[in-house]
Formats: sequence, structure tokens, C-alpha cells
Amino acid sequence: MLVPTFTSPLNGHYRRAGGPWDIPSLDALLTAAAPPELADQVARVAGGLRARGVGPGDAVAWQSPNRDEVGVLYRACWRLGAVAAPVHHLMGATDVRAALDAVRPKCIVDDVGALPAGEPVGETWPDGRRLAAVLFTSGSSGTPKGVLHTQETLAYKAVQMRGAHGLGPADCVLMPAPAAHISGLLNGVTLPGVVPFRTVFMARWDPEDALTLIEQARVTFMVGPPTFFVSMMQAPGFDRGRVASLRLISSGGAGVGRAFVAEAARAFGATVKRTYGSTEVPTVITDGRTIGEVELRAGDNGELLARGPEVCVGYLDPEQTSEAFTSDGWFRTGDIADIDLDGAIEIVGRIKDVIIRGGENISTAEVEQVLEAHPDVRHAVAVGEPDALMGERVVAFVEGAPGFDLAACRQWFAERGVARFKTPERVVVIDALPLLATGKPDRAALRARASAAAGE
Repeated sequence: MLVPTFTSPLNGHYRRAGGPWDIPSLDALLTAAAPPELADQVARVAGGLRARGVGPGDAVAWQSPNRDEVGVLYRACWRLGAVAAPVHHLMGATDVRAALDAVRPKCIVDDVGALPAGEPVGETWPDGRRLAAVLFTSGSSGTPKGVLHTQETLAYKAVQMRGAHGLGPADCVLMPAPAAHISGLLNGVTLPGVVPFRTVFMARWDPEDALTLIEQARVTFMVGPPTFFVSMMQAPGFDRGRVASLRLISSGGAGVGRAFVAEAARAFGATVKRTYGSTEVPTVITDGRTIGEVELRAGDNGELLARGPEVCVGYLDPEQTSEAFTSDGWFRTGDIADIDLDGAIEIVGRIKDVIIRGGENISTAEVEQVLEAHPDVRHAVAVGEPDALMGERVVAFVEGAPGFDLAACRQWFAERGVARFKTPERVVVIDALPLLATGKPDRAALRARASAAAGE
């Protein structure tokens, strides 16, 4: 049971001056908008889960690439008041074990394509603030963080984004981001569910496949990091006519500069929005401006702080929750922001050591821990190197034997069950890491070295 784990004193921090936010149940919104065939599928899967002992507050875990059944499974969990706990389909064995140990699921769905079926569930559990999902994201400490969202935080964000993007039943979204991510969950499951409109899931990113799906399904809306759109523009089969239906692109993460926005808008003939958000605080800035009723301000050190109805209620680990929130409910994003007199917001850096590769958050501490466990590596520092396609890629600077090259690094990470996207893509063996006066590695100098190498 998750109930003792996620109880948090921060559950009441979504308040406006006159009282609590008026946010409906996510299950109620999705049920009201669901077509009959989908409603029947959700009811039968919910019945199957309940027959296996799943009830309010219980966690249901699975690991699957994107497919329509994932959306049904999410909805079935919420129908029962249960907690969806998806595990990223690219997670290595080590991370999967850590996630399951943290969540302690009541039920693990081994084959999402063969969902448990049972008698339809005719009732909905009573309304109230209920935990809806645990989404895992890399933390700067190297320990995966289980981010807690309620039905209310997810419901608010879906309804608010419907208006912000002007989406309607005639729209169709192409969703390559994993549904285990906040982007895949929000833009592939909850937002299409409350409008409603169609979702076309992609189990594996391929730019040519994406172009075909956009053309065939008449996709109008797409969300993702720049790497998706750059790879489509560079694909041999790219043609403006194949993407004529696409009218709106929402892109976030490293590499979303004004040059990319202009190039993508010209190539696709679509409106391109620069967005900012995270698993904890999904999509709160678009084109430098706040959206919805979220409050944003800069702390004393320039760190962006957020408070509002879409902000998560904390983490599975109470200590991580205490560290992330101020005493009056502001979430510390870990990003440094410039806010001008007109209220325009520009993200200029990160306090936390996290590499964002193709929309995936990668903890530098985690990469370094794996590297330094190798017998030939004395010390290691991982940094993000600018990459035109992926935004950033992982570069490892190591003190060690010259024989520790990229091939040895890849083999070591694979043997330890680490996901491929976290594995360094370049290894630089050096005699000694540069140090600051404090004795800590000079990460800024190494990032500059990596950036200079990338520009050669």
C-alpha cells in the first residue's frame, strides 16, 4: 500500500487568496469525455485489476513502450483510485529494481498488450484529493526520484493546456515521448482525454516513420525536444507537403533557441512554441510567459521557484520532498532564471547537475558512480556536451588507465544494467581532473572543454 508513503503536509499548498483551487477529479473528466468503446475497455481492465486485489491507494506498475493499451491502463488505475507507477521502457535492470522497491506495487502488469480483463466496474470511488501517478525522474544525487502527482494536479494541467493551445476534437497528436514521462502522460493521455482528440503513439522514434504517421493520420499537434524535429527536417523523405496538417509544435529542453524555433516554423509551416516545465512542474512557461495560474519567482540565488495547482505534491522520499519545497510551499526547480521588468522569463542555467539528452534527464552523479566502480577508473566527471540533434550528449572525463576507452565504457555500463541513453558517448582520459579551490572538480572548465570539442 502506498497510502503511508505519499501523505505529505504540502497537499494543501494549492490555494488562492479566497480558498482552495476548484479542480475536478481526473477520472470524472476522462469518463465524461470517453467514447463508448474506450469507456468499456477501461471498465473491463479496471474490473480485472480489482479482481486481483487492486483498490484505492494501491500502486500498479508496468514497463512498456508506447501503445494504446497504456492509456487504457492509466485510466483503469484512476477509475479504482489506484496509483499508476509506470517504469520507463528503456530503464536498465538496476533502475527498474530501484523503482519497484520504492513503489512496492500491489500489481505488476507483465504484458500491457494482454491487459487483465474482468467484470466492468460500474462505480467511481468518492471524490477527494487522490494520488494518481508516480513518475520517476533522475535526481542530481543519482537516486531516481519518484514524483507524486494527484488526480487534481493532472486534471488542472490538462484542462489548462487545452485552452492554452486552443485544441479541439478535430486535433490529433503524435506522441513519441514515453507515456512514463510527464510529457507523454500529459500530451498523450490526459490532454487528449479531456478535449477529447486522437493520440497516435510511437513505440520507437524514427523520423521517417514519424513523417508517414503525420501524413496518414493528419496529425495537427506534436510535442517533444528539438531532436525530434531536427531529425525529421534532415530525413531524406522530408517534404513540406507531408507535414501540411501539422499546425502546432510545442518544444522544450536543451537546444530550444530562437534559431531552432525560426527554422522549424519555416520547415513545417507551423506555430512553434518554446515551452518550459519538468516532471514536478509540467509546462508552466510558453514563449517566456507563464501560463495558467502558476506563480513563478526568482529566489535569492536566481533559482526559479514555482507554486500552483499543477505542481507535484512531493516525492516518495520525504527527505527529498523537504529539500525540494520551501516552508510556504514553493517548489525549487533547480533552474536559474532571468525575469525582466515586464515579467518575461528566460532559463539561463541549472543549479542541479543534470544532463538533458533528447528530452531524457540524466543524473551526472549516477553516471559518475557507475564509472568510478570500474577498477581502471580513479575519478570521473560527467558533463553535457552540446549536440545539434540531441541537445546534449554525455561526455565522461576520467582519471584512469589509457585502456579505458569508449568500447570498455559501453561494455561496463551494459553489464551493470544501466540504460543505453545514460551511457557516455565520448570518453576522455586525462591525467588529473581540474579542481576548484574547494577541492571539488571544476565542472565549468570541463563543460567548456567539451563545448569547444563539440564546435571543432
